[in-house]
Amino acid sequence: VQLVESGGGLVQPGGSLRLSCAASGFTFSRFAMSWDRQAPGKERELVAAITSAGASTNYADSVKGRFTISRDNAKNTVYLQMNSLKPEDTAVYYCNARRLVRGYEYDYWGQGTQVTVSS
Repeated sequence: VQLVESGGGLVQPGGSLRLSCAASGFTFSRFAMSWDRQAPGKERELVAAITSAGASTNYADSVKGRFTISRDNAKNTVYLQMNSLKPEDTAVYYCNARRLVRGYEYDYWGQGTQVTVSS
């Protein structure tokens, strides 16, 4: 199982980034996906999530209206479009795949990609 994030970097406040997470080693289309982030000294938090078929999404209040999660099941990839970035969005962003089967939770994480918002 692999989740490989990319697209992070340094961006000025108000700028945009698009994160990608390429999945392999499991049936991607059967898993709900999410992006989580962890800032220095803070706990990891959910940023955005999307259901397996992409029919439903949800977002942290802090990113609603600025971030958009999407997925392409044909490419085994989930995306996070981040607009109007703020310094408080600075964090390591992680891709997560999750599925519950007969009471057993499959839970996979990527290695993370750094996003820094600074002038």
